Amino acid sequence: MLQGVDLRVHAGTLVALVGPSGCGKTTLLRCVAGLHPTRSGSTTLLGRPLDAPGASVPTHHRSITLVPQEAALFPHLDVAANVGFGLPRGSRDRIFHLLDLVGLTELAHRRPHELSGGQQHRVAVARALAPSPALVLLDEPFSALDARLRDDLRHEVRELLVAERATALLVTHDQAEALTLADEVAVMHDGTVLQQAEPEVLYREPEHAWTATFLGEATVLAQDDPLVAAATIDGDDGTRLVVRPEHVVVDEAATPAVVARRSYRGHEWLVELDLPGRRVLMRTDAAPPPVGATLPVRATRARRVR
Repeated sequence: MLQGVDLRVHAGTLVALVGPSGCGKTTLLRCVAGLHPTRSGSTTLLGRPLDAPGASVPTHHRSITLVPQEAALFPHLDVAANVGFGLPRGSRDRIFHLLDLVGLTELAHRRPHELSGGQQHRVAVARALAPSPALVLLDEPFSALDARLRDDLRHEVRELLVAERATALLVTHDQAEALTLADEVAVMHDGTVLQQAEPEVLYREPEHAWTATFLGEATVLAQDDPLVAAATIDGDDGTRLVVRPEHVVVDEAATPAVVARRSYRGHEWLVELDLPGRRVLMRTDAAPPPVGATLPVRATRARRVR
């Protein structure tokens, strides 16, 4: 159930709606599309009310298109016909302009079953952009693809949206995808949007402990924790502190912690350290001591959160 949702998508931008399974992000997407009724509140697109008490604009009159998770191409139509589905006659130039942008001009007369998964998703995005909608909805369109293809296609779709000056709302449960692609990220939890901001702002200035731990690694501490005794404290709203792993450093004068786990990530280490009653995360370029060894650490910076 959605409650107290406040979401803004400015013209020409891509907003990522990110959250765990069951948080309400797909329900919100369906409400925007007109596929799910709303009991209260309102939805406005370019100043035009779409949903209001006692009135709702039908889905096919909203100037909104959808890229579903499975691409959902029409199997009996070729690529060009899929892209042009719903367009008026005489739209050949528009169709082939989009096929050129997605690099599929030579496959214009192939059927969907003759395409790879990545090619099918490119066609689905081109089809969604073809009528120049006011808003494009992307419902976890990359989740079924393998990791390398998913990463490549994300950036291709982002470039395509920019080229078409499209306004888009992307639903995803992938934090990295949201932070990498979006102009703004809206974090959902338990049916509401906790915070919406630019990716860098969300990471550096989370308002809630939940947001901080969902978007990257973080340690949540009490305000009087000795680890932050000499730290710079940012923010003025909240009763707890969040410390990012990059803000934990080795200091011979600090309290010793026990190395509980260490994970090598190619260009850095993520170290889990045990202190009495809590576990702290530290990110470091240098190889840490083995599990069970002690390491004196302190936090250099923390942020107050709710």
